[in-house]
Amino acid sequence: MSLKKYIRDIQGFPKEGIVFKDITPLLIDANARKECLEILVSAVKDKKIDKVIGVESRGFFFGMLLAQELNVGFVPVRKPNKLPFDTISASYDLEYGTDTLEIHIDAIQKGDRVLIHDDVLATGGTAKAVCELVERLGGVIVQCNFLMEITFLNGREKIAGNEIFAAITY
Repeated sequence: MSLKKYIRDIQGFPKEGIVFKDITPLLIDANARKECLEILVSAVKDKKIDKVIGVESRGFFFGMLLAQELNVGFVPVRKPNKLPFDTISASYDLEYGTDTLEIHIDAIQKGDRVLIHDDVLATGGTAKAVCELVERLGGVIVQCNFLMEITFLNGREKIAGNEIFAAITY
């Protein structure tokens, strides 16, 4: 099964010049969703992982499924003022502006082996910010794991030195 056929291109979203990769058709189709999860899990099946981070908001879908499948904790990384407890934050650039992400200060313990999951690796700004948060809390990044990667945006460069996996590449 080609997972690419379940990704819909939306021109000009969220602003002109951007081609947004809509994963809704993949989420709707149970067989495609299952196959995608199997691919993502296969990339880490032989690795010791203590926690999976899911990045707001599309990283939550498969992030939670990965945590369930791996029988480990799930940690949400969210936009500012969405988490109720004490947080640390990191700001980053993305292809159409800047933003900030936060994580609870007690979500990652020193030495925790962490799988970072997000829907897309584009310019790498989001992934770099999450890596910084994990490292500031003393976690060890096992892999940066993505549903898809937009290779011409060179996001890998910002998280070089980390293992990177994407189920789909463009």
